[in-house]
Amino acid sequence: MRQSTTYKPPRDPVQIIRWTLLFMGAVVMVMPIVYMLSASVKYPHEMFDLNIIPREPTFENYLYVLADGRFIKWFVNSLIIAIVTTMSAVFFDALVGYTLCKFRFRGRYLIFIAILSTLMIPTEMLILPWYMMSLHFGWLDTYWGIMFPGLMTAFGTFLMKQFFETVPDDFLEAARIDGLNEFQIWWSVAMPLVTPALSALAIFIFLGNWTAFIWPLIVTTDQALYTLPVGLTTFSVEQSVQWELIMTGAALATIPTLIVFLVFQRYIIRGVAMAGLKG
Repeated sequence: MRQSTTYKPPRDPVQIIRWTLLFMGAVVMVMPIVYMLSASVKYPHEMFDLNIIPREPTFENYLYVLADGRFIKWFVNSLIIAIVTTMSAVFFDALVGYTLCKFRFRGRYLIFIAILSTLMIPTEMLILPWYMMSLHFGWLDTYWGIMFPGLMTAFGTFLMKQFFETVPDDFLEAARIDGLNEFQIWWSVAMPLVTPALSALAIFIFLGNWTAFIWPLIVTTDQALYTLPVGLTTFSVEQSVQWELIMTGAALATIPTLIVFLVFQRYIIRGVAMAGLKG
């Protein structure tokens, strides 16, 4: 007869300590989200009450925020910018990473080192050149002005180059013999073999652009072009801060990120694990 397997809790003291620490760490990480959800259904007079369960829960905050046309506009702006930037970055990062990996030409390593060196420059130091460029070309208060710094990333180029190293050259040579041009080889042969890396990169870039705050705040002055993180700051007025509305907007803003993680979490784990092995 087939014996049923049941989970047995660890009896080793080291295992018990390890699980306890993991549980405590999980609680610390989850509690801000729990408090955000709790605060989003509170009245203003309960905001500084640390009770997780509100005494008088209400969904009026959600109705108010969703009825505000500005919030929907900010949500759509963030979605457009995050999707377009992600598609562009994944395409160009993969293309440049493949070129640096599979083609032999003079100055290849110099270009790769130059790209990697940009990772050591803090974003705050790049804001002024970006702003001067946007001012000169008339990109202020435009979608393009918000998106152009992230249309290609050094991290993505490095990540894709490392993954393309695992693609056998024999596959590429066979494709050349079959008459495919170099772009077709990259798109039809190499890209399907690095799907985990592409998925993980797309998720990281999407989340980074979805939560971006500093650059969209600087490059836009028209509220109609605000992204969601920037738009939520308008609930903080000079006389008071409407924390319940900020928490409600933040809770709604987490929906796309949760969907991304729930749908693509296996790609995140596999992509990060494989990236660690490549390093």
